[in-house]
Amino acid sequence: MDMSHHLHHEHHATTLPPAITGSHGGDHGGDHGGDNGGHHMMMQMTFYFGYTDVELLFAGLVINTPGEMAGACIGVFLMAVFYEGLKIGREYLLRRNQVNVRYNSMPIPGADGTVLMETHKTVGQRMLSLAHLLQTVLHIVQVVVSYFLMLIFMTYNAYLCIAVAAGAGVGYFLFSWKKAVVVDITEHCH
Repeated sequence: MDMSHHLHHEHHATTLPPAITGSHGGDHGGDHGGDNGGHHMMMQMTFYFGYTDVELLFAGLVINTPGEMAGACIGVFLMAVFYEGLKIGREYLLRRNQVNVRYNSMPIPGADGTVLMETHKTVGQRMLSLAHLLQTVLHIVQVVVSYFLMLIFMTYNAYLCIAVAAGAGVGYFLFSWKKAVVVDITEHCH
């Protein structure tokens, strides 16, 4: 009776290690799969030219063909152009909707005995106004687009980085050629 119990226990002990080993092997294989998946998901830290397995902002948006990369570059280019236009557009709207204009003048003695009147123009908007609400919404859009462009650049994919830089350059060229220059109004008083 004791012998049978001993043999049963020994048989049980001999059957456990393969199960444990198999389980460990499965976990190890899972770890390898996780490592491979983790390696795939790791952020690239050097610039590279490539168009396969390139994730663009969202998990389901993966580039795998040259055509998809070309389309992504066009989209990123237009996003960068839009960002530059948005910045200039906000400045234009701010100038157009300026209220509460105030002029502050102060005398400054000149070197030759004359007195200069330096005038500063102060402008602002009402907090509770449609114009300020629009500026707030556009500011949110500008921040989101800027972070999208930053994250796209941080993929280190050279094609996408070139698209961001080219879009920023073209956008600046198109929208920033005519900007208002703020000049202090200075009058001579004798």
